[in-house]
Amino acid sequence: MDALSLRHQGRAPRLLLLTSAYFLLGELKAACQRLDVPHLLVDFASRSVDRDLFVRTIREAAAGFRPDAILTVNHLGVDHEGVLYALAGELGLPLVSWFVDNPEFILPLYPKPDPQNTLILTWDADSLDGVRGFGFTNVFWLPLGADPERFRPGRQGRPEWRSRVSFVGNSMVSKTASRLKAGAPGPALLAAFADLALGFGESGERSVPAFVAASRPELLPELEALPRWRRTAFETAVVWRSTLEYRLGCVAKALPFGPLIVGDPGWSQLLGGALGHRLHPELNYYEDLPGFYPLSEVNFNCTSLQMKGAVNQRVFDVPASGAFLLTDHRSQIERLFEPDVEIALYRNQEEIAPLMARFLADPEARERLAAAGRARVLAEHTYEHRLSALLAAFHQSFPGRVR
Repeated sequence: MDALSLRHQGRAPRLLLLTSAYFLLGELKAACQRLDVPHLLVDFASRSVDRDLFVRTIREAAAGFRPDAILTVNHLGVDHEGVLYALAGELGLPLVSWFVDNPEFILPLYPKPDPQNTLILTWDADSLDGVRGFGFTNVFWLPLGADPERFRPGRQGRPEWRSRVSFVGNSMVSKTASRLKAGAPGPALLAAFADLALGFGESGERSVPAFVAASRPELLPELEALPRWRRTAFETAVVWRSTLEYRLGCVAKALPFGPLIVGDPGWSQLLGGALGHRLHPELNYYEDLPGFYPLSEVNFNCTSLQMKGAVNQRVFDVPASGAFLLTDHRSQIERLFEPDVEIALYRNQEEIAPLMARFLADPEARERLAAAGRARVLAEHTYEHRLSALLAAFHQSFPGRVR
């Protein structure tokens, strides 16, 4: 069932949030506060925690707070030895994990939990069948959203952020190199790496192994022979490299408009001596981006290829800020916004420059789309909406479990 169609019924479960440095726990905590959902944040992010301290902390939190479920994002806080799985089962607490990165890269790295005691939510509707393929039965689509208290019109930014066109995103240069090194592929896979990444990006296939099997079947035995964690690292490197090539191609189409490119140092390496753009170091999500987006006439977005059908955070945050966004078409976006009415889309790289020129010349159209997009976010895509859907999925998955 589509999680967006769910409606919360019954008393809200008491949630034990396992926090980390990942941004989304802060948004969930704020949504819990606004919806009066009882919650307790257990913070393991600032220190190394051994097994005994981890178990003792969870037991003490469970005894004092009496939660109905443990909630985490991307399985952060879940250990690779299965201690939390066993502890959740012993305490009778369902484990709820919301994936906002590819769950098919993450779940195989952990021991398999009790599927009847686990609820998996994924931001990518295309990954639902893949997650079910791991044996999970309680699986729902839950897209990203926006915090309208943080991303709202009127936030102040720095003068140097003002631009006609801006792009915020990682070049994937360092990420690709890191995952390729961790994967340590054999000579045949390594020699084919660049071609595999380019072909994967151009294909409609979501799975790297499936793409390899279809396009380069002679490489499949070498890929499958890698230990599980190295295989996942190599597959991730293919996706990151394909994203690098895709983003570079998209950004190149924007160069005639003098974009301000915000990201890691890899952009300097990729763009070299190209003229017309400005580079800016990465900005803080919480402190900077709410004031950055409104200072761009056109906020330009190109999505990571780990989500060939899903949409990323900027699709919600930019309109919530009252700013205009031009983003790439993804199949799931039409379930979230009305194209060309609430959001501006390009469907291939050849459309980028004409659309950019059109909207730069038409401030009224930008304002109309930005206002409609913000109205849709406020009506359906805040983290309060997402938390309500999460609670409804919990009640459907675990009827009668709330004390």
